[in-house]
Amino acid sequence: MIALDVAGNAPLAFQALWFILIAVLWTGYLVLEGFDYGVAMLIRILGRNEKEKRVIVNTIGPVWDGNEVWLLTAGGATFAAFPAWYATLFSGLYLPLFLVLVGLIIRGVAFEYRSKHPDAKWRNAFDWMASIGSFIVPLVLGIGFANFIIGLPVAAAADNPSLYVVSPSPYFWQLFNWFGLLGGLTLVALFLFHGALFLALKTKGELHDRAQAFAGKAGLVSIGLGAIFLIAQNLLHPTGALGWVLLVLAAAGLGSAWWFNGKGRDGIAFVSTTAAILFVAVGIFLTMWPGLGFAAVGGGASPLNAMNASSSELTLVLMTVAAGVFVPIVLAYTAWTYTVFRRRLGVENIPDDEPAAALAG
Repeated sequence: MIALDVAGNAPLAFQALWFILIAVLWTGYLVLEGFDYGVAMLIRILGRNEKEKRVIVNTIGPVWDGNEVWLLTAGGATFAAFPAWYATLFSGLYLPLFLVLVGLIIRGVAFEYRSKHPDAKWRNAFDWMASIGSFIVPLVLGIGFANFIIGLPVAAAADNPSLYVVSPSPYFWQLFNWFGLLGGLTLVALFLFHGALFLALKTKGELHDRAQAFAGKAGLVSIGLGAIFLIAQNLLHPTGALGWVLLVLAAAGLGSAWWFNGKGRDGIAFVSTTAAILFVAVGIFLTMWPGLGFAAVGGGASPLNAMNASSSELTLVLMTVAAGVFVPIVLAYTAWTYTVFRRRLGVENIPDDEPAAALAG
């Protein structure tokens, strides 16, 4: 029987477990939302007419809002398991987080309202909104994760030494350093590559061929930026041999995705970018343990870490039990959804007399 300590922090095993679970949730979000961000950015690039745009939109229609649940769950898990981590991030980074929220709102509105009016200008405006919103979110998230690798400067609050704040707060323009911008551009390029491969996997006819050709070009950009970013990451924040192994695996995933795309192996190419994103995410979260992406003001180890930022053992035990029950259910439902909507789409599947299809959600 586990002895529960309601007042104090939990044992290291529970803290490590929940840090890993939060990393898993973020990885799931980056993999699943990654391709639909990429698809949305490609609506106006690859869609030559209304039917093709509707095909592009419908490839992610049944899943896009379900994919966003991974972000909500990751935020909720952070709030419950590491409240000090959550509070410090949201108090110091509310400006970039507001940009993420704006991006999520305008792409969600675009998806839901695209079909509400038959006018072409109406739909074109919402296509632009979907593309812009889907560009803003990965750009800001990429900049943020790159800065977590460097370590956001954090210090004890002047009026309460038990609380920690990012210094200076709000922390915004400092995020736009060269490594942060590199991280943002790399994530955008990676999601474009991932999304183009998903479109090639889910479409047929001319649209499939166009997506496959675009993926070949986007793959080269993604490989180049990814190589620079990952090498810089391992030099700025070395994590030993494991960090370089993850770099090689991520590079192999991107390279094989580009190669298999050229051979017309859509499924294997998409799985390869999925693996690459997974390895990149693992590498990033590896640099964030145990300092949670923070560093002391002026350099050095972060005064806020997984050990003093976590909830009590009782909270983490109850969360672990709940996760053990509900996570398999969510995974099963997600797998079922993707199985049901696995078929390829083409313009012949879009009736001539049907108004622009709304995204199923």
